[in-house]
Amino acid sequence: MNPRRWWLRRSLRFRITVVATGVALLCLLAFTLLAPGLIGLVQISAVDQELDRGGMVRVLDISGAPVDGGPSIDLTTSEIRQLKSGEPVLRLDETSAHRWKGEVVFSPDGTPQLRVAGDVLLGYRNANSLGTRWLAVAAVLVAGLVGIATWLAVRSSLVPVERMRIAAASLPRGERLPVPASKDELQALAEALNALLARRDEATERLTRFTGDAAHELRSPVTSVRAQAEVAVAHPDPDFSIEVLESVVEESQRLSSLVDALLILARADTGELPRAEGVDLVLEAEAAIARLDSDLVVRLTAPPSACLVSATRSEVELVIDNLLRNAARYAQTLVTVSVLPAGREVRLMVDDDGHGIPPEHRTRVFDRFYRVEEHRGRSSGGFGLGLALVAHLVRRRRGSVRAGESPSGGARLEIRWPSW
Repeated sequence: MNPRRWWLRRSLRFRITVVATGVALLCLLAFTLLAPGLIGLVQISAVDQELDRGGMVRVLDISGAPVDGGPSIDLTTSEIRQLKSGEPVLRLDETSAHRWKGEVVFSPDGTPQLRVAGDVLLGYRNANSLGTRWLAVAAVLVAGLVGIATWLAVRSSLVPVERMRIAAASLPRGERLPVPASKDELQALAEALNALLARRDEATERLTRFTGDAAHELRSPVTSVRAQAEVAVAHPDPDFSIEVLESVVEESQRLSSLVDALLILARADTGELPRAEGVDLVLEAEAAIARLDSDLVVRLTAPPSACLVSATRSEVELVIDNLLRNAARYAQTLVTVSVLPAGREVRLMVDDDGHGIPPEHRTRVFDRFYRVEEHRGRSSGGFGLGLALVAHLVRRRRGSVRAGESPSGGARLEIRWPSW
């Protein structure tokens, strides 16, 4: 089994506990390895302090022979030389150690002498060995206690997270998790989950509404085609059959247009945002006017220079085509298209001289399947999706849409796109 895969499959509590216990054990064992040296330093430091205050003092000549009448001292030539240089001497035996410190002094007659002070460090090796063993045992015990404490601490810390997970899984639509008052990670997690639940409810509601509206819109042309086909079958008259087929073709075209609009909106709802480029709004407006199949007078007002917006060419084409078709559907004689630079934005205004949009409907004409029933019903050929698509394409580029009144009293649809 792959060790990395095995490790990643363990629980978070297990991994944190193992890491904390391992780090604690390594640190304590490292301290245990350094302990003998530290214990020795403490013992030697204590003996040196006693020697500095006096201790067993002997006077030797330069060669190391005693001149104070006492017994000889078992010091080697190198140790005598080390003492004369002012360096202390530590001699280790099987169970203990000897410590000597010395300095060169002069007798009253000017003869140089070596004055040394020494003492025995009883149990030096045993103390180091015993201390090391006990420290190793203590390191294992402390690491085990650290592991148990870490396990319990992580377990208690994750209890609120587990409760939050269970509550979020069974939370009814429209309800939210309680947000803790403490300013910590749990509060941030609760707020993030609540935001996720809000997006879930919004997406579910939007999908339900969209599905219902689409089914309602599709029912009308499908029912019309079926009813006319049933009449043609019941009355097999050649002249009547041609009339029925013409009506079926018309309804099929409406049905095809509706399905195309639904597909475009479905793709737009996936959240995929193509990379923006600089698109000349003036050139695209001229091309859209040339594509418009209408007997109306369409006038373009634009600066002579390019007006680049941050979007894609296909998005700009869809927006302008939908705005022009909407204006041509309700205009009487004239449609005016205006392109105006406005600082960091570019304004696109489409005016018609039709009946206009009542003020109470201007904030909702960009909703999906919404119609102003007085002037924009099914008989006019609209499904209430063209302006919704316009608003979606513009807003996802951080632009804005607005409906108002044109100078001729008709409708004005204004788009503001971020400039490139």
